[in-house]
Amino acid sequence: MALLQAVTGMNDVLPAEAGRWRSLEARFFETAARYGFREVRTPLCEYTELFSRGVGEGTDIVEKEMYVFDDRGGRALALRPEGTASAVRCALEHAALEREPVVRWAYAGAMFRAEKPARGRFRQFHQVGAEVYGDASPAADAEVLDLLVAFLRSLGLGAFELRVNSLGQRGSRQRYRDALVAHFSAVAQELSPESRERLGRNPLRILDSKDPRDQTPKLTAPSVLDHLDDEDRAHFARVRAYLDALGTPYRVDPTLVRGLDYYTRTVFEVVDTSGSLGAQDALGGGGRYDNLFTELGGDGVSVPAVGFALGVERLLLAQPVKDPPAPFRVAVVAAARETDQAVLASALSLARELREAGLETHLDTRFVSMKSQLRRADDLGARAVLIVGRSELEAGTVAVKDMAAHAQTVVPRGAVAAHLRALSGSQE
Repeated sequence: MALLQAVTGMNDVLPAEAGRWRSLEARFFETAARYGFREVRTPLCEYTELFSRGVGEGTDIVEKEMYVFDDRGGRALALRPEGTASAVRCALEHAALEREPVVRWAYAGAMFRAEKPARGRFRQFHQVGAEVYGDASPAADAEVLDLLVAFLRSLGLGAFELRVNSLGQRGSRQRYRDALVAHFSAVAQELSPESRERLGRNPLRILDSKDPRDQTPKLTAPSVLDHLDDEDRAHFARVRAYLDALGTPYRVDPTLVRGLDYYTRTVFEVVDTSGSLGAQDALGGGGRYDNLFTELGGDGVSVPAVGFALGVERLLLAQPVKDPPAPFRVAVVAAARETDQAVLASALSLARELREAGLETHLDTRFVSMKSQLRRADDLGARAVLIVGRSELEAGTVAVKDMAAHAQTVVPRGAVAAHLRALSGSQE
């Protein structure tokens, strides 16, 4: 029988790597909490309509990349390809803005897109993200960007660049769209087939193209900043002024667009500049999306919103998070044969007492040799090995081996936890 393997582009995270993932996600939520964000969790699966209405039917995500299927009731469902639409649906469904005027949510989780796997690009990938609802101020944009940069710095990333732009609101964006259509239509024969297809549906996406055939036409494309109305121009100027006041580094990139239909005004992207990700250098991005609540059924009420998402796998590739400090590990060794159940029972009881005292404790219950158990304790990196045999059981003691000091001490059974706490304190 053939060995079953994981689905292509959907990867296992083994114990040796899982600690780095936990550290990154924990640091994100710790940083977000200092900015007033609280964690929210949404389902992996949503109604397909959520993304076709929110993300946009003409986007690559909806047309080509979503995992969609009908459930047994014939309802069209999709594995979520991004987190923002799900978070907005959650806020609407649970009337979050009726309980507080400004909602700040943070999340982490798996997303799914049926695209070609590449370095840092997977079909099941993971993101951390943050969203602000109910605040139209440019200062909210600046603070979200400051959170993003603060988190990346907390990971030790130094080689990254924050790029910002503005798409304006619908009027400005429509004027810019018309200008792009006019520009690219004049050079349509020079464009890649994919960009010619985008020309009629979503010309802004041509600016995202990495195809060599599209680079020269892009160089002479009009700038969105020349098509902003006075209000949009003032909003973007205030965002930049607040970032300057915060000392948050950024670069204005007039060619930057986001591929999702819901973005308005501020858009941004953070890219790795170390070269470790190759052509796929984007770590994440986001922007303002003041119309998404209305698009998803918010009774015509416009709710200002801004947020971002970052790819976990890409962050780990760009600047691997250091392994968390090794915990103080304890191994309990039952020096007993299979016929001596009382010794193993005593070892089980001791292990539970130490776990209740907050110590990571390992116990091999297979009645293997003491030599084998000591070797396993060494492989685990145990700082202390506790030996329980027939003589220790009868004397009410435990033999404690300090693996770092290469010393062994006999400790009364009732004093073992305190002895280990003192030993763990000396390790710190």
